[in-house]
Amino acid sequence: MSDGPYFFLSHAPAGRAADGPGPDLWVGRLFDDLCRGVAELTALPDGTPPGFMDPGPRAGADWSEEIGRGLASCRVFVPLLSPRYFASERCGKQWYAFAQRAIHQRAIHQRAATGLPADAIVPALWVPVPEHQLPWPAVQLAFDHRRLGERYATDGLYGLIKLRLLAEEYHRAVHHLARHIVGAARATRVGPGRPPDARTLPSAFGAAPGPRPLRVTVAAPTRGELPAGRDGAYYGESALDWNPYHPDTRRPLALIAEDIVGSLNYRPTVASFDDEPPAGDPAAARPEILLVDRWALRDERRRARLAALDSAGRPWIGVVVPWNRADPQSRAATGELTARTEATLPLRTRHGRAACRTAAQGVESLDAFEELLPQVVEAAAQQYLRHAPAHPPGDRAPSGRPRLTGPMDTAPAPGHRGTAPYRALDRAPDVEDTDDSQP
Repeated sequence: MSDGPYFFLSHAPAGRAADGPGPDLWVGRLFDDLCRGVAELTALPDGTPPGFMDPGPRAGADWSEEIGRGLASCRVFVPLLSPRYFASERCGKQWYAFAQRAIHQRAIHQRAATGLPADAIVPALWVPVPEHQLPWPAVQLAFDHRRLGERYATDGLYGLIKLRLLAEEYHRAVHHLARHIVGAARATRVGPGRPPDARTLPSAFGAAPGPRPLRVTVAAPTRGELPAGRDGAYYGESALDWNPYHPDTRRPLALIAEDIVGSLNYRPTVASFDDEPPAGDPAAARPEILLVDRWALRDERRRARLAALDSAGRPWIGVVVPWNRADPQSRAATGELTARTEATLPLRTRHGRAACRTAAQGVESLDAFEELLPQVVEAAAQQYLRHAPAHPPGDRAPSGRPRLTGPMDTAPAPGHRGTAPYRALDRAPDVEDTDDSQP
């Protein structure tokens, strides 16, 4: 399928001691053992490397072209989990880059619509990480490390590799990990992509320690509500069935957006615009992405509600207007539909960040949607932090910086595992934020 590496080992380089060998010596040994294990379990063509390992940062570069090619062509992504790993922006970018390939593959192929598990990310436990410290993309994997051995789950590979007494446990864990890598490659078949540019990638782990809530809302008609003559192939029984990029993808756009948002360390909820909670509902006070079908603007009731939302400000609601340039009806009516969009959403189409304006004016392909959505999500989250009120915790008087509580606080719901509170970001706004003239 590809001449790229079978797997990509992503790890957070450790600091080098002044008077000893590099601590990543042990990671190198693990990589060599995994390569041998994968090679034994497969019939790789000559010239296909079993694995690729990030050699670590180099002065003056985010990462090499070789790393970009590896991320774009590997079959399986193997993150070497540790507390240091989730604190690394570099590792978060690598995770995100591979996850987008997998999301795009799910968007194109019907298999993903069946709900069958097909994950080409196989985590390896280097140092145990408390479950409440895991970011949302790692929580979603739901990988049971005990399948590789009890000592592996409690000590991690670093604990096993350092002690000769645990050599048998180490080799058993590596063998099982190699089997999982090969099994994932055979089950998922993630196609090759373009080498990512590290400068433009977000981190899959976000800037906060835990998954944050974000709402994805779809404003689209159902198949029974279409304007006269509109092709029903792009619609279904619910607004959430809307698939503007048919036939390029077989998945509803809401599910594609949910995957992308989840890969950015957000905990998404998906709803129809027709079921949007009233403004006073706490569920409404959170970052939101609103996906708008331009054909829905022919319905005066929806158009009026969308116009009211735009004029009310609420800059933490990012608007994306997907349409398909290969759809002959949308292409023929583009002048009328563009005019309706600009008249209904003047704030979103004329103000704010360049990426947000572009998203509101119209996104005419699935590739462009996958590229723009993360930028709109980040802008919506920053706008929420800028405009939402901050409250001191409990009834105590404020001390030091306030932190956000309420709708964006991600303290786990009863029975939920793997989340942590979301704290305000201590950072300056992006340069393009100065172009934000929304109320």
